[in-house]
Amino acid sequence: MDRLIYTAMSGAKQILEKQANNAHNLANATTTGFRAQLDSFRAVPVVGGGPLPTRAFVADATVGADFTPGPIQNTGRELDVAVQGKGWIAVQLEDGTEAYTRNGSFKISENGVLQTQGGINVLGDAGPIAIPPDVALTVGKDGTVSAITTVGKPGAATPLGRIKLVNPPEEELVRGDDGLFRLRGGGEAEADANVAVIGGALEGSNVSVVEAMVDMISLARQFEMHMNLLKNAESNEQKASQLMSLSG
Repeated sequence: MDRLIYTAMSGAKQILEKQANNAHNLANATTTGFRAQLDSFRAVPVVGGGPLPTRAFVADATVGADFTPGPIQNTGRELDVAVQGKGWIAVQLEDGTEAYTRNGSFKISENGVLQTQGGINVLGDAGPIAIPPDVALTVGKDGTVSAITTVGKPGAATPLGRIKLVNPPEEELVRGDDGLFRLRGGGEAEADANVAVIGGALEGSNVSVVEAMVDMISLARQFEMHMNLLKNAESNEQKASQLMSLSG
């Protein structure tokens, strides 16, 4: 009885949290470069619950993110970049720290700096990449950003910088509240020349809408099952109390 109550109560609580994460994944099914969050359950014994280890909680052990690449969608926009295969685009936050994203939808700020749509500077080999006015941009496979003047007679493409592309071990990456990934122990990842990008394209989310909907239905049924277990525990307690009263 005692163990049933603890397991059913904590299990229902964690199912609600997993349902929230599943809903978050579903809401980002169309977000560029999004990585689905993965969750799993594990049993944790209750410390100080008595002389016998009969009580256990169900805990949500977040595995991390699903790093499966999403579909590549051609956009034809010169400031769109998709990472081909494994790898990440390095960006510089306001505090100077480095983070990583797969969202290659860029823009040029008012100060002529290459940024993400959220206003975060895109890192190059020597820091943020400055873009001069009145130029057309192209992005090479290795991340080199080149400019061709649109004023007067077009000349040869002038390299402006190379986007910093990295490929740290996936188990070392953690997702922040802003949706960007960082190294687990802090620091910066080394540039990887093997990471390639595709210009004029974006990577879609790797969330499967069908799987997310099936998981939502499954989690709802699991929650209902835990609620029924708690009702059965309450019913058993009432019957046990009646038997104790009769024996007295």
